[in-house]
Amino acid sequence: MRMILRATMDTQKSSELIKNGKMPEILKTMMEQLKPEAAYFTPDKGRRSCVIVFDMDDPSQLPVITEPLYAQAGAEISVQPCMNLEDLQRGLAAIGNR
Repeated sequence: MRMILRATMDTQKSSELIKNGKMPEILKTMMEQLKPEAAYFTPDKGRRSCVIVFDMDDPSQLPVITEPLYAQAGAEISVQPCMNLEDLQRGLAAIGNR
């Protein structure tokens, strides 16, 4: 299922990860693990943030995906299902076929 992950990192913890060179390693591991459809990195209300769209096969993947951001970057994270236009069109067509 296509999912969208939004993470906003603690400024002090993420700054420390950048200073000690661990941030690129964390992000590389995440990108290799998730193989995202899209990944964006942006400041949000003065904090480092990312928005990642990826496919999740099993909900049991959530702890593996989120724990490094929680533990190392003090991130606030939300993960929810999402659709692209094709998904939405299929869903709307199914409603119309009722």
